[in-house]
Amino acid sequence: MFELVKSFHFEAAHWLPFVPEGHRCKRLHGHSFRLEIAVRGNLDESVGWVIDYADIAGIVDPIVEGELDHQLLNEIAGLENPTSERLAHWLWHRVVPELKGLHRVSVSETASVWCHFYG
Repeated sequence: MFELVKSFHFEAAHWLPFVPEGHRCKRLHGHSFRLEIAVRGNLDESVGWVIDYADIAGIVDPIVEGELDHQLLNEIAGLENPTSERLAHWLWHRVVPELKGLHRVSVSETASVWCHFYG
């Protein structure tokens, strides 16, 4: 069993509407998000890989580039409360119908915090 991971990056703004008043994340702010898509599967001996990384990109790039990059996440349906957890969950449900073997979606807002979602 192998696990392949492809990362994606995007810039976006958000604010967290349900945190207490005075919490810094209640204010509008932005992040350089890092997204990881992990696929698990067996080696396809005929080509020597589990999946082509380009196939992962072909599924995820349109979501990242067309829906998330340089957007206000709160304005996207399903992301009205765009915590890392909700963003990872939202991404999973967008990707899983098309990506066989999806194992994990990870979202990082900064270099020191991240969230893993395993479906």
